[in-house]
Formats: sequence, C-alpha cells, structure tokens
Amino acid sequence: MLSEKVRDVIVETLGCEAEAVTPEASLEEDLGADSLAFVELVIALEDATGIHIEEEEASKLKTVADVLAYLESKQQ
Repeated sequence: MLSEKVRDVIVETLGCEAEAVTPEASLEEDLGADSLAFVELVIALEDATGIHIEEEEASKLKTVADVLAYLESKQQ
C-alpha cells in the first residue's frame, strides 16, 4: 500500500518515529526535514515509487498528506 511505503521511506530517510508520521504531520516542523533532508526524501520517494516528483511540485509538499495526494495523483 502506498501510504505504508511512504511512511517507511519517511521514517528511514528522516530518522523519525513511525508513530509521528501522520497525514497532518509537517515534514519540516514535526518530522525534522531540513532542506537537505527534504531533497534526500524526495529522491528516496522517487526510488521507492518509481514516480518522478517535479522540483516545483516538490516545493509544495508540506505535510505527509500532501506527499500522499501527489503520489496518488501520479499513479497509473
């Protein structure tokens, strides 16, 4: 399931607790993603899902729900 895959990638990349990865969690404020970690997260999400995340779209991804909505919209 996509949400579980995304959660696992976020936990592995950002080193946060799985319980902290909720739809409303802010990637920066709640999960600790600074600019470098955010770039690493985007790359890890692309690798895990096979979905390319455009740079201008990535800048709009602020919460876990944003990430899920974007990835779900790009799935075939």
